Amino acid sequence: MKQLWKLVLAATAAASLAACTSTPENTAQVEDRNATTATNAAGTQGTGTTTAGVGTGTGVAGNSLQGNANNAGANNAGNSALRDPRSPLSRREIFYDLDSFTVKDEYKPLLEAHAAYLKSNRNARIKVEGNTDERGSREYNLALGQKRSESVKRVLMLLGVSEAQIDTVSFGEEKPRNTAANDAAYSENRRCDLAYAGE
Repeated sequence: MKQLWKLVLAATAAASLAACTSTPENTAQVEDRNATTATNAAGTQGTGTTTAGVGTGTGVAGNSLQGNANNAGANNAGNSALRDPRSPLSRREIFYDLDSFTVKDEYKPLLEAHAAYLKSNRNARIKVEGNTDERGSREYNLALGQKRSESVKRVLMLLGVSEAQIDTVSFGEEKPRNTAANDAAYSENRRCDLAYAGE
């Protein structure tokens, strides 16, 4: 036990000295007699070795690597849900009435599903893209598209999503889904699209 405390004190002292130097130096290795590997007492990043409570000074070691692997597995599972056509997360459009930016009640369950996903995946980011039909001036349509994207952002934030996870943009009339000039086409183009980062 005394040897372990000596090793801990030596590692702490070496880390403190290394932090005080102005130029990087190679530091002495501290041998942990309770394990078969040696760890760098000054804590160079990326060694991946932790033994008997003495590890790298930066904490980038076995436990962190395991945590990253678990996060990657969770993200892969979440990403597959985003692509599964049976999942509500695969639905990505919110449609609007003429000259309106009010989110209809019928889209609340959809936004609740996306909010739940974003809250459980804090590294995920979503872009809300506001669109309009071709009627009205370019400036009016850009402003309306922005109001539509902001309305979806507000709903997601009310459902607990962090503002930092949500980006908004307006394309106005520039990205029509249907290029015909009739009411059916106009109703398809009055929408917000949801796009996740990395897709």
